[in-house]
Amino acid sequence: MSRRSGILEFAVLGLLRESPMHGYELRKRLNTSLGVFRAFSYGTLYPCLKTLVANGWLIEEPTHDAETAPLTGRRAKIVYRLTAEGKEHFEQLLSQTGPDAYEDETFAARFAFFGQTSRDVRMRVLEGRRSRLEERLEKMRISLHRTRERLDDYTLELQRHGMESVEREVRWLNELIESERAGRDLKGSATGEPASRDTTSGASGGLPRPGGDPRPDTPDDTAT
Repeated sequence: MSRRSGILEFAVLGLLRESPMHGYELRKRLNTSLGVFRAFSYGTLYPCLKTLVANGWLIEEPTHDAETAPLTGRRAKIVYRLTAEGKEHFEQLLSQTGPDAYEDETFAARFAFFGQTSRDVRMRVLEGRRSRLEERLEKMRISLHRTRERLDDYTLELQRHGMESVEREVRWLNELIESERAGRDLKGSATGEPASRDTTSGASGGLPRPGGDPRPDTPDDTAT
């Protein structure tokens, strides 16, 4: 399984833990609410769903209009529901804090479900991500120091822009880690429980960019 496929399975399980959904709704949530997958086709989503069903982590349930579908010529919509085994599997994935959790896309998916994650796991993931970026930043500084005299102005500016982006995310992570240590969630309440979910843009809320700004939602997809 590729890393991207694994992230997609994780995100699907997390969304379905919140409520059952059909494929179109899942695709919309993945593209707009989470901000993790900006563009992927039904040809990517449905094989993932079939795999999760085959593993026993999801079940397929036809909607109530299945009886009238033959009369209208419309195919009944399938709603996907998380099984008890699927919930247990997702919770296992949610508790993992290894190096994969610090990578760019994996971290974005993990952060999107921090509202369902225990505080100690959130801390380990945030600190691991910060360490990973600090290592990246140091390598970028060394590379820039060694090559800056051979670079044209535009390439040099691009490298500086990349460094500033990493520095900005490190500052953002420092703020999040400080809040976690102080026992505050992103809404400022002191609690030892997972942060409450924002239901205005989906149960997991929008995925904040470094600096705390949420990714803007894109317009709803047109049903196919």
